[in-house]
Amino acid sequence: MIPDQRREHILKLLQERHVLSINELTSMLSVSHMTVRRDIQALENDGKVLSVTGGVRLAARLKSEPSYLAKAQLEVPAKRAIARAAAELVRENFTIYLDAGTTTLQMVPLLTDKVGLTVITSDFNVVGHLMEYPGIELIHTGGVVSHSDHSSVGRFTADFLRQVNVDLAFIASSSWDVDRGSTTPSEAKVVAKQALLRIASKSVLTVDSTKYGKFGTFRVASLEEFDLIITDDRLPRSAVDELGERDVRLKLVETD
Repeated sequence: MIPDQRREHILKLLQERHVLSINELTSMLSVSHMTVRRDIQALENDGKVLSVTGGVRLAARLKSEPSYLAKAQLEVPAKRAIARAAAELVRENFTIYLDAGTTTLQMVPLLTDKVGLTVITSDFNVVGHLMEYPGIELIHTGGVVSHSDHSSVGRFTADFLRQVNVDLAFIASSSWDVDRGSTTPSEAKVVAKQALLRIASKSVLTVDSTKYGKFGTFRVASLEEFDLIITDDRLPRSAVDELGERDVRLKLVETD
């Protein structure tokens, strides 16, 4: 087979098996390890696959997000570890933004003893938890309510954010990838997240490794636009290396 035929065959095999090792591909295709690695690199450059340790998997398009309640049950140890690392960045008298998400929600109990803290958020769950702490100045953005996300989204939310100054913005993402950046299947979420990147002194992407290699229809920002990305240490080594080559600042945290 010529290279293009071989790469199409790899994609068909991945559609059936989802993940394949380098050894499996060399056997199936009757080619060398070097040839398989070149094919994987070419497919990865086209955004069709994602290298994992010892193998490859399909890059996954995210067509919709799970509900807030469903997401709250997923990857809890990783989210807690990410939240701890993120909360350590918050200083007294800071104004921070907590994006809507189950990872940022894990930060809330870690912030209640911060002196002079102002929290701006679009997340109704964050508001509900912090309502009991009068020492924290609490501001909700307003906007169109997303029932599935328990948050406000859209132009009204973005318009509000353009009127405030934020020291640290903690931004959530349902999908991220070194080439496609932070993406979402929801167009309504894009404008507020992009406004945050413009108004925040520093922006931190808080996202677990299971969302890496997935992508939604709508692009929020390249990964280079974030001052820091906090994720868990299960991120594939190939992804860590490529992010480093692009000077993306990355903090890996150990899960519980």
